[in-house]
Amino acid sequence: MITMHLIIGEHTLQVHTESEVIQQLLLQKFKLASQPSSSCDLHVTISGGYGSEFTGYEVEAAADRGQVNFTRTDYRIVADSDFTSATIEVYDSFALKHALMNLYSALIVNRKWGLLIHSSCIAEEGKAYLFAGQSGAGKSTVARLSQPRPILSDEATIVKVTNAGAFIYDSPFRSELEEPFNGEACPLAAIQLLRQSMENKRSPLPRMDGLLQLLDKVFYWVYEKEETAKVFGMCQLLVRAVPMYELYFQKNNTFWKEIS
Repeated sequence: MITMHLIIGEHTLQVHTESEVIQQLLLQKFKLASQPSSSCDLHVTISGGYGSEFTGYEVEAAADRGQVNFTRTDYRIVADSDFTSATIEVYDSFALKHALMNLYSALIVNRKWGLLIHSSCIAEEGKAYLFAGQSGAGKSTVARLSQPRPILSDEATIVKVTNAGAFIYDSPFRSELEEPFNGEACPLAAIQLLRQSMENKRSPLPRMDGLLQLLDKVFYWVYEKEETAKVFGMCQLLVRAVPMYELYFQKNNTFWKEIS
C-alpha cells in the first residue's frame, strides 16, 4: 500500500492507494507535506477500475446511516458524515480530479472553513482578485491574459471565509494553467463577475445581487439541509467582507486598469 500526505489549503489528506498510476497522477497535481504528521484532516483510500467514462457533471448525493455518498458515472465517494475518512473509486484521471474536488468541497463546507468556487483567481501586489462567471464567460481567458501575475486558480478557487475577511490558497484543481503558486495565502480584495464586452468597465454590484449570483458558482452537491445552510451562511459572510463587481472586459490585458 502506498501512503501519501497531500496538502490542500490548510488541510492534510492522508491518501492510501495500491495503484502506482494513481500515485503518479497525484504527484503531478498536488503538494506533499514536507514532514508528514501522524495527525491529518482526512484519511482517503483511492482505487481505480470503477464505472465508465464521463458522460455528464451530474452527481447523485445522499446521506444515510452516518455516511455520505457521491456517485457519478466515472467515480464514487463514500465518506463518514464528519469527513474524517473516505473511499474513492475512479474510472480515469479526469474522474480522480473531480472526485477530489467533490470531496474537498464537502470537507471544507462541513468544517465551515470555506468554499470551492468555480472561478479563476489572480494575485496582484500581495492581494487576490477572483473572476467568476458561467461556463464560457472567460475565467480561463482572464487567467491567461493576466500572466505573468501569479495564478492562484484557473478553474476552482479555494476560499477560506472568516469574520476578518477571505483568503485564497493555491488550487491544485486546474484545467489548463498548471504552474502552482508557492506563496502564502493572499487576502481576497475583490470578486469580479465576468461579462465579455467591447469595452472595459467595472461596476459595483449590490450585496444581495452579488450573493444570488455567487451561490450558483460554488462547487457543492446537496445532501443535507444543514450543510446547504452552511454554504449559504459562508456566502453571506463572504459578500459582507469582500466587494463585488461586474467586470465588462475586452479579450486583452487592459482590463487590469479597471482593477488595480
